[in-house]
Amino acid sequence: MSEPRGPVHVDAEVVATKKVGAYRHLTLAAPGVPERFRAGSFVALSVQDRTVRRSLWVHRVRQVGAYGPTLDVVIEPRGEGTRRLAAMPVGARVPLTGPLGRPFALPKEPVSCLLVGDGYGVAPLFPLAERLRERGSTVSLVVSAPDEAHLLSALEARRSVRAVTVLTADGSVGRRGTVPGTIGELVERSGADVVYAAGATEVVRAVAVAAEQAGAWSQVALEVPTPCGTGLCHGCPLPVLGEDGVARVVRACTEGPVVRGDRVRWAEL
Repeated sequence: MSEPRGPVHVDAEVVATKKVGAYRHLTLAAPGVPERFRAGSFVALSVQDRTVRRSLWVHRVRQVGAYGPTLDVVIEPRGEGTRRLAAMPVGARVPLTGPLGRPFALPKEPVSCLLVGDGYGVAPLFPLAERLRERGSTVSLVVSAPDEAHLLSALEARRSVRAVTVLTADGSVGRRGTVPGTIGELVERSGADVVYAAGATEVVRAVAVAAEQAGAWSQVALEVPTPCGTGLCHGCPLPVLGEDGVARVVRACTEGPVVRGDRVRWAEL
C-alpha cells in the first residue's frame, strides 16, 4: 500500500498545551497530517479570522495516542498572530494545512551527521535525528540560544543523540558562545559527513560555510517568512543557484524551506 502524500487542510484540535521557557508547545490532532509528515516539513495555521497564516515547524509526531495520530508545534509568541495561537486552550480548533514544503533529504547509507539548531529552529531537527538513527547514522547535535529560556528541549536532546553541545550567548547554560562564532571548530571536531541546520539566516549561513570548508555536504532549513505557506502568493522569494549553475529565485515554502547550503545565494537573501 502506498503512503499518503500531499498536504491536507483540516480543522485541527488542540489536545494539549504547555509553556516551556519562552515557548508554547501545542499538541494538535490533525487527521491525515502526521501520516504524511517528513522531517523538515512544516504546517500553516490560520489566525485572525482565517485571513492570516503562521507557518510552524513540527517538533514531534506521535502516530499512536488517545487522540489518534498527533503532532507537536513550537510557538514563540512575538506578534499578534503567534500570541493568539499560543493562547489557544485545550479543545480549541484551528484551520491547519500541511505538511508543507520540501523536507530534509536522508543519506542512502549510514554516515556521521551533525545537526545544528538555534532557538525554536531546533524543532525540526528532533524528528530528523530519529530518522537518521533509524538508518544507522551517527548523530550529534548542537543546540543554541541567546539564553536558557530560549533553549528548546536541551534535556530531550541528550536522550536523543550520541553527543550534544549546548551553546548560550549569555553563558547561562552549557558553553558560552554562538553558532557563527564556534561552528567551524564544531564541524571539524565532529568529523561529520553531512551537516544539517535550522534557524535564523545568519546561523544557517555560518553552518553552510563551515560545512563547505570542511568538505561536508549540508542542508539548511531556512526561516523565511511564508505568508501563505502553499506557494500561491509568491511572497517568500529564495535566491538560489540551480543544479545547472543558473541563478534563480524560488519559493521558500515549496522549493524550500530545506535546500542545499551551497546552493543559497546568501548575499541576496
